[in-house]
Amino acid sequence: MKIAVTYENGQVFQHFGHTEQFKLYEVEDGRVVSSQVVDTNGSGHGALAGFLREYGVDALICGGIGGGARNALAQVGIQLYPGASGGADAQVEALLAGRLSYDPDTVCAHHDHGEGHDCGHHHDHDCGQGSCGSN
Repeated sequence: MKIAVTYENGQVFQHFGHTEQFKLYEVEDGRVVSSQVVDTNGSGHGALAGFLREYGVDALICGGIGGGARNALAQVGIQLYPGASGGADAQVEALLAGRLSYDPDTVCAHHDHGEGHDCGHHHDHDCGQGSCGSN
């Protein structure tokens, strides 16, 4: 399994579409066996899903991410863990331990829908205080 984290100075970078680096973690038997930092070479949010797919990424931990990017990641089969923050290494360890703190309400829980689908369903979430894009 390969996990990517939006990366800047050891931390989870908070703007997926503007990330300049990802830290990639190779995971075997539930533990990290290697990692590397890769540059996106200026790829924008539209190209980042394909960039991650080329590296064989299975899951992405990130901060903020827009609807188009979420859909693009879903289309290439990358599991998304948005709304994470803190140290990149610690977030990967937390994911592997089943205790990652992230905000699933920032992404659709179902990926079988066609284009134009509006994922406006928020369960137990107050959009006025969350990351729904209303500031």
